[in-house]
Amino acid sequence: MVNKEAKARIKINKLLEEAGWRFEDTKAGPRNILLEANFPSQEMGDDYEHIKAGFIDYLLMDQDNKPLVVLEAKRESIDPLFAKEQARVYARKTGARYILLSNGNIHYLWDTKEGNPTIITRFPSQASLTEFKKYTPNFEELASAKLDEYYIVESQMPGYDRDPDFKIESSRDSFLQKHNLKKLRDYQVKAILALQASAKQRNQRFLFEMATGTGKTLISAAVIKLFLKTGNARRVLFLVDRLELEHQAFKAFTQYLGKDYSSMIYKDNRDVWGSAQIVISTIQTFLSNDRYRKEFSPTDFELVISDEAHRSIGGNSRAVFEYFVGYKLGLTATPKDYLKGYSLQEIGTQREFERRQLHDTYKTFGCESGSPTYRYDLLAGVKDGYLINPVIVDARTEITTQLLSEDGLAVHQPTEEGDVVEFVANQRDYEKKIYNDETNVAMCKAFLDNAMMDPLSVKLGNPLIGKTILFCVSQKHAGKITNILNKMAMERWPNLYNQSDFAMQVTSHVMESQQMTINFANNRLGGQTPFPPGYETSKTRVCVTVGMMTTGYDCQDILNLALMRPVFSPSEFIQMKGRGTRTYTFTHHDYDTNEVITAVKERYKLFDFFATCEYFEEDFNYDEKLKLPRERIQSRPPPPPGLPIINGEVDLNTADRIKDISLTQVGYDGMRPDREMFKPAVQEDVLSHPKLQALWKAGDVLSAEEYTKREIFDNPKHFLNLDKIKKMFNLNRRITVREFLEVAFGEKESFPTKEELVESEWLKFVTSHPVDPSRYIYVKNFFKAYLTDPEVQRIIESKRFADLNVRGSFDFEDYKKLGVFKTIVPTYIKDYINLNIYMN
Repeated sequence: MVNKEAKARIKINKLLEEAGWRFEDTKAGPRNILLEANFPSQEMGDDYEHIKAGFIDYLLMDQDNKPLVVLEAKRESIDPLFAKEQARVYARKTGARYILLSNGNIHYLWDTKEGNPTIITRFPSQASLTEFKKYTPNFEELASAKLDEYYIVESQMPGYDRDPDFKIESSRDSFLQKHNLKKLRDYQVKAILALQASAKQRNQRFLFEMATGTGKTLISAAVIKLFLKTGNARRVLFLVDRLELEHQAFKAFTQYLGKDYSSMIYKDNRDVWGSAQIVISTIQTFLSNDRYRKEFSPTDFELVISDEAHRSIGGNSRAVFEYFVGYKLGLTATPKDYLKGYSLQEIGTQREFERRQLHDTYKTFGCESGSPTYRYDLLAGVKDGYLINPVIVDARTEITTQLLSEDGLAVHQPTEEGDVVEFVANQRDYEKKIYNDETNVAMCKAFLDNAMMDPLSVKLGNPLIGKTILFCVSQKHAGKITNILNKMAMERWPNLYNQSDFAMQVTSHVMESQQMTINFANNRLGGQTPFPPGYETSKTRVCVTVGMMTTGYDCQDILNLALMRPVFSPSEFIQMKGRGTRTYTFTHHDYDTNEVITAVKERYKLFDFFATCEYFEEDFNYDEKLKLPRERIQSRPPPPPGLPIINGEVDLNTADRIKDISLTQVGYDGMRPDREMFKPAVQEDVLSHPKLQALWKAGDVLSAEEYTKREIFDNPKHFLNLDKIKKMFNLNRRITVREFLEVAFGEKESFPTKEELVESEWLKFVTSHPVDPSRYIYVKNFFKAYLTDPEVQRIIESKRFADLNVRGSFDFEDYKKLGVFKTIVPTYIKDYINLNIYMN
């Protein structure tokens, strides 16, 4: 029977061979592993004369037969970290820079020149470590490197600052635009400075939480340049989760950094990727057939950037991200705190806790406190003028209104056997279990009748529907909608769209769909429009998709978004509406007159046919404790008895029309999903004031309140005030500064609602003023009415008690049953309760 230590050695030997290390001379080269049994101490020189033969488990040699790695092996039951100090001594005496610690199941790689042992899942190769040996990270240089708004410009055009047009401030902007030079915005510079400050603290993981449209790829380019230029990375891996983002990133990095550093898309350059400083790939490419483990060593990249990190590190995708050692940067517009509201006791087992924590974006990037390295949200972007909010077009049809109701839509479907199947459908069932051509037609007509027009085409006298992304339930639904829109377009503009090219379906089953998204952004989809002549914009005006163009798709001149399907995920909703938030200036150069005509994008429309905006504003429970994921069940259980089994889709075959349509411009406060994501930023800001923390800790509440009013409220960073906080938490009452501080400092989980406060005050009241059971209900109702209804207060104070008969919250007949509590209740409330906070 193989003993436990021998079992570990067998696994370690296999891992070494898989990484290309050799126990014997082969055609690939001489052996480069020295085992304890035949350790040649005489080769080690005078420095190693005290090392006994066989004392080091494995010594891995470099290409010049010099010690490179000390590998210490432990039995499977022992944590390999126990050998850390022992291995440090061996590495120092042999001159090996690297240490591997392993028990056959868990492995650590340790660069003794810098940092701590890092978990790895595969041993690095000799070639990778030899190359990695040239890399010496320098925290100080990374943290102190100077950069400003022209950090990328200097890579695009060396010597830009010597150009006369740049030196003259009045011509500087036109100079940058003429040469397509990308200047960093102030918040982008601040993001990189925040990373530098974090790196100075020896952190190696960073998270940028930034709204859609704030230029995360440009920031990534600046970060990549910072690491490469300071020698803190030799090679960078940029991971995305979609093919179109892969090409988009390659194009951007080539434009921004192409004169200094080379970029490659991995799948197009599999044999020569090592010659590039920036390697771009989808996470799926690396996962396919475990390519990341088979074709790469853990030390091949010193910086890994995960674009749209909330998506690209989910599930087994995180294995790729964690495989490589070194620095990690996550970019996201929608992080998810999956463990919100849970304690370990509620979850149960430690294993279940850790399995759930795997999905926590913050923890992955070293932000366990819930605060990212840098945050810049939609509200800030709109306030600063970099982003715009939508005009919401709420357009429900008669059928979608029924689907949205609590009762749902009763469906009666005859079967081939002559029976009738009955079931209740809701919005989740549209185009999945039921469909109706009339509803699709009504939604398409409402869109065409109310869509924003391209402002420049209007100026030029040939109005075009603004470029649009339309989100459908499924690929089949997308095909139907595309056909309806093209038919309507041919009828409305017969001389322009007679080739079925007003709308195009852009879904994964459509050939060249990835290229179609690129062409749409570049104003080439369907060719260029012939009217107005010479205007460079796509002839195709609408892309009909399901989910391809949601995350990271950059098309700044989008003017319309249409949700022809219900959306139930707030992060997905934010991503979808984020496609329209970018500002844009439409430009046309009339070469006949040499006139440049422009129009500014000041808003965009969000068509909402399934009350999605209302759902996220009013109904979605942002504080719900999320259930833990269950293990995957291979077979689906049968439906409960009595429920109909619906096979296929049901055609309602019913007339439908738009029941109501309303337009709402979203203001500077944004939408509730945006405000919910804003909460952590506010708390982070409050906790960053040492003086405020000291006052609060000392119990000087009055001084803490005054400090908050003076230094935090109405500060340009958030323009925070009590009214904004009230909206953020969707409260139906006013709040006090003290309440705000209690929540900010974690003494209260959240603000209680008006109803919760009233119930709490009532319990205090009856504790000191016992109420006879016969009048308990009347006194309680009076207490609540007086506390929350200003009109009841006015009636009681003016002694016009008969007016209670027309006051719904409390009537005169009940008032007569109060006895002595007619005066006790008002007196108690005025003496002990702050009535102001119960007002709306």
